[in-house]
Amino acid sequence: MNKHFNIIVLLIFSLFTIDHSQAQPFTHADTLRGSNVEGRSWWDVQRYDLNVSFNINDSTIKGQNTITFKELRTDSVFQIDLQEPLIIDDAQLEIGTANASSYEQANALNMSGTIQIKAKEITRQGNAYFLKFTIPPNLVKEYNVKEYKEYKKLIIDYHGKPTVAIKPPWDGGLVWTKDKLDRPWVSIACQGLGASVWYPCKDYQGDEPDNGASLTITAPDTLMAVSNGRLSKTVDNKDGTKTYTWEVKSPINNYNLIPYIGKYVHFGEVYNGEKGKLDMDYWVLDYNLDKAKEHFKDATRMMKAFEYWFGPYPFYEDGYKLVDAPYLGMEHQSAVAYGNGYRMGYYGQDLSGTGWGMKWDFMIVHESGHEWFGNNITTKDIADMWVHEGFTNYSEALFTEYYYGKEAGNDYVIGLRKNIENKEPIITAYGVNKEPEIDMYYKAANMLHTIRQVINNDSLFRQILRGLNKTFYHQTVTTKQIEDYISQQSKINFSKVFDQYLRTINIPTLEYKLDNKALSYRWTNCVSGFDLPLKINCNGEHWIKPAEQWQTLNMPPGENKFSVDRNFYINTKKVN
Repeated sequence: MNKHFNIIVLLIFSLFTIDHSQAQPFTHADTLRGSNVEGRSWWDVQRYDLNVSFNINDSTIKGQNTITFKELRTDSVFQIDLQEPLIIDDAQLEIGTANASSYEQANALNMSGTIQIKAKEITRQGNAYFLKFTIPPNLVKEYNVKEYKEYKKLIIDYHGKPTVAIKPPWDGGLVWTKDKLDRPWVSIACQGLGASVWYPCKDYQGDEPDNGASLTITAPDTLMAVSNGRLSKTVDNKDGTKTYTWEVKSPINNYNLIPYIGKYVHFGEVYNGEKGKLDMDYWVLDYNLDKAKEHFKDATRMMKAFEYWFGPYPFYEDGYKLVDAPYLGMEHQSAVAYGNGYRMGYYGQDLSGTGWGMKWDFMIVHESGHEWFGNNITTKDIADMWVHEGFTNYSEALFTEYYYGKEAGNDYVIGLRKNIENKEPIITAYGVNKEPEIDMYYKAANMLHTIRQVINNDSLFRQILRGLNKTFYHQTVTTKQIEDYISQQSKINFSKVFDQYLRTINIPTLEYKLDNKALSYRWTNCVSGFDLPLKINCNGEHWIKPAEQWQTLNMPPGENKFSVDRNFYINTKKVN
């Protein structure tokens, strides 16, 4: 998600936010939502098939989600997340069978060779439902079937008037609005708040549907409905509505599965990428068509730069799309939300203050960067979201470097430091659905830039970025996996560096003393054992490896002017 603010917006928005400098108690509801608890841990989502009708007149929805899953162990209670005021109407378990010889033996066994069992109990704790099923232990004997297919399905019917977003994408929910010609325009932004704001699911980032998803959208026939993946079916219902089905082949984050409903028109192109031909499609409101054809040229520029740095676009099977959205932007997989007003920069501003950020459209570059970090590589717990946002924030500098040179990229990421707050550690509490603060963007990006300096081999650094996307292709990960991979591939132990920048708010400070013959230096304000090497200039360029104890470097004759290479994110302090 894009969480950058200009100064005016930040000041206004801060009036309505909680002071995170104070410890926040976590509730049972936080744990239910943020961890892989008992009603979740025994089953693994394989696929979502979601079918939803949008009633624009009264802002209600009605739908069904079919969740194909795999049992990891035996249990009978599902935790399904669906946020109030939406309501689950019915739930049934469908168990696939083969070679059924006595269909008439039980009403639960239908003619397609499946057993369907209705939920015995449906209870609710806030935004979490608990669905309990009674499954006979001698199911095979009772229904006279010889074997089971591997799949099981949980089918959930629901309806209601979902939460409306007040300030999307930061304050999530349904977006019921109108375009500038006063025509309906509908979408959803729900990262952080969660996909359960509009459909029942296992709203836990660590369990993506391994075999993809489908989204079937019914909307007024005067409008077009766009979603992730590829359009597979359109049905005219002859009642003033049309139904569109979009198919996603790849695993996908729950919050990324999103509908866009409006007066959309389409244009596209085929990009010759690293894995072959990639469909790049653009769905824009009709009156934006001409300017989009010119402005969206940044999309192919982005693709070229990011395939160079990160490896092949991770979703060739599903294609790439930019879609006009009624909010600033979001990294919806294969259907990136675009609302930057067809301006360069971040809604006409350069977040780095260097001028380089006005050379390209921030929303196209940043939100598309999430296709690699956030969508391809996804963290199991949102406490580790620096992996999404830090790498993607750094992708802006890499894009700048690719087209405008290395110093331009350096200027850009160093310019972002002014946005760092250092109010709390980047990594937050695990298992409670607490999203980290803004430092997961700018501070994490500068940590990565610092690590790149220590590796001191841009070819190797690029191999590491590409290797991450290949090694963890379509996977959910932990911070430790990412940290270990970087250390192993670089053959440099960065564990203390990660601890310093991710788990404390302290910026390491290099204290130094100069006399006519020597430079003395040590680390302060750092974790025990902090061992970041530094490139310095003091009568010439040198590499030093400070520790917490004073060390001395004999200096050749000269002016004794001291500086640390600007690409290292540290503080310096001269002492007597």
